[in-house]
Amino acid sequence: HGEHAIEHDQQTNQQQFHASRALWQRRARITITSMSLYFIGDVQGCDGALQRLLDVIAFSPSRDRLVLLGDLVNRGPQSASVLRRLMGYGEAACCLLGNHDLHLLAVACGVRKPHRSDTLGELLAAPDAPALLEWLRHRPLAVREAGVLCVHAGVLPAWTAQDTLRLAAEVQSVLRGPAWPGFLRQMYGNQPDAWNESLQGADRLRVITNALTRLRYCTAQGQMEFATKEGTASAPAGLMPWFDVPGRRTAGDVIAFGHWSTLGW
Repeated sequence: HGEHAIEHDQQTNQQQFHASRALWQRRARITITSMSLYFIGDVQGCDGALQRLLDVIAFSPSRDRLVLLGDLVNRGPQSASVLRRLMGYGEAACCLLGNHDLHLLAVACGVRKPHRSDTLGELLAAPDAPALLEWLRHRPLAVREAGVLCVHAGVLPAWTAQDTLRLAAEVQSVLRGPAWPGFLRQMYGNQPDAWNESLQGADRLRVITNALTRLRYCTAQGQMEFATKEGTASAPAGLMPWFDVPGRRTAGDVIAFGHWSTLGW
C-alpha cells in the first residue's frame, strides 16, 4: 500500500505539474501576443527623450505598435537618430508627416532655405541622408489605426473621416511621385484658407496640407487661421479650435493629433 501511495502521489504531482505548465504556457502566449498601441506626439528630433519614453512603456517592436503623429524632426538635436530608429522599427511604427517634416524635405531639395532655428544640419550632412529622406517622403498624412483617425494637426469641419483619408492620399500620391519637388515649391502659403471640393491643382493640395499639418483655429464655417499659436484661452474673436466647431462631421470619431503644444494636455 505504501508503494502504491507513493506512485499515486508521484503521478498526481506530475499531472499537476503538466497542468500548471500548460496553464503557464497559455498565459505566456497571451502575454507574448498581446499588442499595445501607443500614440506619440511631436518628437521633434529628441531621440534621447523618445528612448526614455519607450523604456517607460516597455515598448517591444516585435509585439507593440507605435503611431507617431508627425513632426518627427527639427528643434531637437537628434533628428537623424529619430528617423533611423523609426525606420528600423519597420511595421511596428506608423509615422505621419507634420509641418516640420515637410519643411525638411523642402530644404533638402533646395526649394526652401533653412530657418535660423532649424536643427537639421547634421541630418542633411549624414551619409545616409538620401535614404532617410526617401523613407520620410513616403510617410502618410493621415491614417486610421484601430478605429482612431490620426493626423498631425487637424481636420476641417466639412470633412468626414473618409474624406480626410481620401484627401490625404491625394497629397501622398504627389509626394511619392517624381513631381514631389514641384509640389513642395508650391506648398507654402495661407491661401486658399477654406476648403472647396472644386479646388484643383496647387491650391487644392495646399489647403489639404495646411489643414492636416498646420491647423489650430478656424471659423465656424471652416476658414483657417494660422497666426495664433496660443492655447484655447487666447482664442481670437470669431475663431475656435477646429475640434470645437459645431456640426463638425468628425464629431463622432476618435481623433489623435499632435502639433498644438500649448493646449497643455
